[in-house]
Amino acid sequence: MASHMDAHARSGLERSCSDWIRTAPPVPGLERVEASFAGHAYDPHRHDTYAIGYTLEGVQSFHYRGSSESSSAGQVFVLHPDETHDGHAGTAAGFHYRILYVEPGAIRDALADERRALPFVRDTVSNNRRIVAAIAPALADLDRPLEELQRDQVIASLADALVAADPSMPPRRLSARDWRAVGRAREMLDETLIEGVSSAELETATGQTRYSLARHFRACLGTSPYRYLVMRRLDRARALMQNGAPLAHAAAESGFADQSHMTRHFRSTYGLSPGHWIALGAKIPS
Repeated sequence: MASHMDAHARSGLERSCSDWIRTAPPVPGLERVEASFAGHAYDPHRHDTYAIGYTLEGVQSFHYRGSSESSSAGQVFVLHPDETHDGHAGTAAGFHYRILYVEPGAIRDALADERRALPFVRDTVSNNRRIVAAIAPALADLDRPLEELQRDQVIASLADALVAADPSMPPRRLSARDWRAVGRAREMLDETLIEGVSSAELETATGQTRYSLARHFRACLGTSPYRYLVMRRLDRARALMQNGAPLAHAAAESGFADQSHMTRHFRSTYGLSPGHWIALGAKIPS
């Protein structure tokens, strides 16, 4: 996917050293960006994707669909494909945000119904916690590419959140839970803890599409396939550390990219770093 940011932001970057953009490693169907601007950011332009993000600091203002909009820290904004908008700071303090660009085709694939129109969220700026929760995993760590299962989780969750935010769309209802498919997927995740398993392999083994499997998995086990995989990796890492393994070794032998990758997941799950956990001599219950 071509970058949506650099061409529109170049003039801003030339104006102020406080203006900057950071782009994450790309994955199919998604582009992840973090940016900060002190004043004017973008002239009017449009994308062929959904542009969904949240403001981290300041006030992010823009013109969109004939209205003036402003997103303050903590709020989420949803811009639809092919809709013209611009961007500028709402106050002298500037603004800082993270944003996810999502190809409409990915949302349609996740909804698995070509007869449906794409969801349209009428509240451009809101405090919609479900949308925030859907995109937050993709935007938490922009230094790493998303794993395939994580990408699928983000797209499935976001598609469902967008449908829920569009009152014109009928609510999604899951058919009878496919325990057989979920059980087989769990076995494969357990068996491929370190090397991982592809979405295509799970589809072949379970007979469910990747997005349908993610929904059945959550309905049956209360979590996504990717989150289940991360938790089993953390279980293994904790066991290795309890037996004296160095942190870097525990990370590598548990399927994490490196020690910092393991530390981020460990801290978000248990509320403290692996090193602190070891120093306390604590045993975190499974």
